[in-house]
Amino acid sequence: MIKKYSNIKQKVLSSALALSCVLGFNGIAQAATTFDVIGPHEYDLPEPGFKPWNVFVQYAYIQNENRAFDTDGDRVKGSGNTTSVGLSKYVRFWTSETFPKIGMAYEIIVPAISVRTDAKGGDLSGIGDPLTGFALWYKPTSKSTLGFQSFLQVPVGGSEVSDTNWKNLSSLLWDMRLTDKLGWTADAGVVFQTAKDNGDHPGLTFHTNQRLGYRATSLLEPFIGFDYEQTKGTDTVKKSKVLDLSLGVMFHTFENQSIDLRYSASAFGENRVANNNLYLRYVYVW
Repeated sequence: MIKKYSNIKQKVLSSALALSCVLGFNGIAQAATTFDVIGPHEYDLPEPGFKPWNVFVQYAYIQNENRAFDTDGDRVKGSGNTTSVGLSKYVRFWTSETFPKIGMAYEIIVPAISVRTDAKGGDLSGIGDPLTGFALWYKPTSKSTLGFQSFLQVPVGGSEVSDTNWKNLSSLLWDMRLTDKLGWTADAGVVFQTAKDNGDHPGLTFHTNQRLGYRATSLLEPFIGFDYEQTKGTDTVKKSKVLDLSLGVMFHTFENQSIDLRYSASAFGENRVANNNLYLRYVYVW
């Protein structure tokens, strides 16, 4: 059980409950892999019983779309677009009074998007479709976390970057501190989508995101990960899948702040952009 104020703060700082927007940009850019912004300790959440906390997280990533996977899984020339996304997130953490062993969190996430469309010789930018939702968790042991999260993405973003359809992103989450230095954090879930304004109706999406980190020093924690996503085909949208492998490092800079950097690339896929992405995450707790 976490007893000290500073330890609780560090747990909340490490968690952040990240998500990646399912951004389609009206066909300009292929959707990013769901929840691929998570890092080590993402679901290393505190023992319920803590006082309420606030967290601000700023995510950013750059996606280079020079290559893509065709229907046969072969690499082909991509759109050439470069997509830059910033995700600004506010999270409120508290403990349920009715169920004191259950931790709770509520989030609001607002994306800012810029797409450099080389093929069209211009840029598209604006505020993307916001997300909001909750998470619940409990601690089976002092070194493990098991929970559930669900988010709604609302199609009210700028006309140039909105995906124009409603989405629900729901997943199980878990974390295990395998040793004092080695930790595994992961999720697995589904995305439900309505039809887009252009008539396309993407199928059900399954995704899982895995991170394995090693706390080498008090400051540095290198980590590896993989992100897998598969979407069923429909009458209007082809089935697709992608597996991304990544390597990164988390900097435990201050008690109430952290930064991580990561590079991710696709190992294989089908009817998807071959991801070639750089990620940044900054977390501040108060």
